[in-house]
Amino acid sequence: MLDLLLPQRCLVCSAPGGQVCGACTAALRRIAPPTCERCGAPAAWPLRRCAECTGRRLAFGRARAAVEYDRAVRRIVGAWKERGLRRLSRWAAAVIADSLERPGVDDLTFVPADRDRRLLRGHHPAEALARELGTTWGATVEPLLTRVRGSPRQRELTRAERRRNVAAAFVAARRVPPRIVLVDDVYTTGATANAAASALRKRGAREVEVVTFARTIRVR
Repeated sequence: MLDLLLPQRCLVCSAPGGQVCGACTAALRRIAPPTCERCGAPAAWPLRRCAECTGRRLAFGRARAAVEYDRAVRRIVGAWKERGLRRLSRWAAAVIADSLERPGVDDLTFVPADRDRRLLRGHHPAEALARELGTTWGATVEPLLTRVRGSPRQRELTRAERRRNVAAAFVAARRVPPRIVLVDDVYTTGATANAAASALRKRGAREVEVVTFARTIRVR
């Protein structure tokens, strides 16, 4: 009924129809090889470690993302997170499944939300995305991590500030599977993924793979 009264328009081009139309979905800038084997950054040729992750101690084995976090994707993610457009979780999971090879792991978890932001939004995109991926990939999804302290928004922080902001922000309350996929909506500097993966490693994970819908691409 609501769709009849207020017809849905594409968040990118405003064409009537779905929340993201087929043309805009097809136009997404997919992240394709070659990439850095560790952090998933696009590269001119395959690299074991790129300039972005060289010299960093990363708790995850590798990170992959489906699309670039460009202007169009920022609009989509902003609406997904701040405007409560929950159906975008299924759409984003479909984009990931179409863009990335299924991990060879049957256990998924997700980066937990800040409590205040979850209460304000009424939902948690990373959890919803993980559950949609679990359905698509036939994998188990468990809430293994807890955020033990709130933190300021990462959006306006430098790389060093982001790392300090989420340091020791997560704990895993029980033993976790030895191999696990950690799901989040956006990979920016890797600080959040690294802190969450570190908490999983402390509770028994030997290999953590990070999967996100979008990734910030740094221009050098």
